[in-house]
Amino acid sequence: MKILRAWILAFRLKTLTAAVVPIATAVGLAHLQSYIIPWPLVLCLLGSALSIQIATNLFNDAIDFKKGADENRIGPTRVTQSGAFTVYQVFTIAFLFCGIALATGLPLVYHGGWPIIVIGVCSLFLAYGYTGGPYPLAYKGLGDLFVILFFGVIAVMGSHYIITNVWSVEAFLLGLQIGFLATILIAVNNLRDSDTDKLVGKRTLAVRLGDTFVKKEIIGLIGLTYILS
Repeated sequence: MKILRAWILAFRLKTLTAAVVPIATAVGLAHLQSYIIPWPLVLCLLGSALSIQIATNLFNDAIDFKKGADENRIGPTRVTQSGAFTVYQVFTIAFLFCGIALATGLPLVYHGGWPIIVIGVCSLFLAYGYTGGPYPLAYKGLGDLFVILFFGVIAVMGSHYIITNVWSVEAFLLGLQIGFLATILIAVNNLRDSDTDKLVGKRTLAVRLGDTFVKKEIIGLIGLTYILS
């Protein structure tokens, strides 16, 4: 039970709404547009999105530990930093969830064709590339843009396309709103961690442009969401 609780902690359950909300939003829009909802495909969407989110969280946990970004952290406990699991163990489970995402994504590819292949491949690659690889987005100040695009616009538009076979302007506008709200999660985390991130060369917007900018960013993202509504 102790090991299970540690893995659940590593999955960061509180962040998984960022994977569920875009799909729920796409379903709601399709329902309002009088489309019949293909629930088996929606379940595949959920399985794939949740698996990619969990894999991203695990990669982030292990890679931030290796780079020293989690030393003296004041946020929630990270399992690699705490010694609950080794980097190898965390990476292994992360790749397992990438495999689950791939498996649950196959029906989506069969239904949606090459656009879904492109979205799926990019999502799997960036699950690692968000904090790892030769150009980690989170360490270059591009994490906010990544979240707006992949947890907002692409997630909502792609899910809506799977359900309706139509690329929709309404889905694009909803995707922007969801992306802005999801980015607030990242902005708050970066604001909290700006001092320790600076020490290890993690150049988030809070490090590059300062805490005052990020506070204004958060207010702006909330305001833009309401304006788009």
